Amino acid sequence: MTADHPADGLLESDRLRELDGLLEPIAESTLSRLHARLEAEADKRELLDVAVSTIDSPVGRILLAATEIGLVRVAFAIEDHDVVLESLAARVSPRIVRAPSRLESATRQIDDYFAGARQQFEVPLDWQLSRGFRRQVLEHLNQIGYGHTESYAAVAAAAGSPRAVRAVGSACATNPLPIVVPCHRVLRSDGALGGYLGGLEAKRILLGLEGAA
Repeated sequence: MTADHPADGLLESDRLRELDGLLEPIAESTLSRLHARLEAEADKRELLDVAVSTIDSPVGRILLAATEIGLVRVAFAIEDHDVVLESLAARVSPRIVRAPSRLESATRQIDDYFAGARQQFEVPLDWQLSRGFRRQVLEHLNQIGYGHTESYAAVAAAAGSPRAVRAVGSACATNPLPIVVPCHRVLRSDGALGGYLGGLEAKRILLGLEGAA
């Protein structure tokens, strides 16, 4: 019986070495390659309803999300990206996959914007998170030119409801596509910044970048 112990010990060591090999860190390049395969397979099988990616910017880390229709969400870190993803799962689809390739154009254009090389975005938009008057307000915002601003009252009038100043403020505060749909260009009538989904410092940075502050 005792003669078996060394062999048993050797076998156990071999098993531990084998497990150690399995537990070795996987190279980042391998993980990236496997994720690309997952992304491609999910897309091929139509299991990818919402593609997401994140980018760094002068206003912090930004989450981008897109459906097959177009960009559906742009979110600041201050909004808590985990909360935003949970909301997208509930309101759009739970089939969310990190797929940077689907968002290459939007990422490049936002990078160009922050580099001062772009004044207007040319990405398809999915408006499903905004309806009714709020959507009318947001669609008007794209008509406010780079480096220009409008008051909440002026936007209300342009959207067809001059008295709906508070509703304009609410539409801007819940804008699902900030930066791309420029609610930062809307100010109070006295020139004060008003509120902003990404925080007032982010609004100052965006207006300063455009030379409107």
